Amino acid sequence: MAAAAHGHTPAAWTGVVISFVGFGIAGVAMILPSPLLVWAGLAVVVVGGIVGKAMAMAGMGKQASSNVYKSVEEQTAARKAALEARAATVAA
Repeated sequence: MAAAAHGHTPAAWTGVVISFVGFGIAGVAMILPSPLLVWAGLAVVVVGGIVGKAMAMAGMGKQASSNVYKSVEEQTAARKAALEARAATVAA
């Protein structure tokens, strides 16, 4: 598995499965000359993307990493605190 959990979420899997079914419907519809079914399959693909995005927005997608700083100030403060802690350890 990827260290960053790229795509390993319920939102991603659900969106991909729905889209896969839509591509399958559209593919079968191309073999059976049915333009209406092709468009229906493509609509299912779009629905898969919408469902995946909605689930991600509902909190079932990738969560923000706690290892990433939100601002430059936060990163600078953390770096300064680490240097001070290291200096205190060396001085002791």
